[in-house]
Amino acid sequence: MKQNICICGLLINEKSHQAPVVQQVLSKYGTLILHRSGIPYSDCDRGLINVTMKASGEELENFKTELNRINGVKVESLCLVDDAGELNTCKNR
Repeated sequence: MKQNICICGLLINEKSHQAPVVQQVLSKYGTLILHRSGIPYSDCDRGLINVTMKASGEELENFKTELNRINGVKVESLCLVDDAGELNTCKNR
């Protein structure tokens, strides 16, 4: 199955209430996540999470759908590499 390298940005409103539910989804897809970082906006009870994933198109869509179903969560993504297998091929060798 072809996997892509994608970056997802999550905006979490009402972080104090939604963070546990968001964490459950992130844990469910943990084997696909290459990197995760977060920025708290404690004064506004918001948070930003950046996730880099290696996932098929279907896996990415399922991930985004589950997160977007959570009240106060918005997810956008950008795929950088359409086939992660290409990263394993060095053309200079």
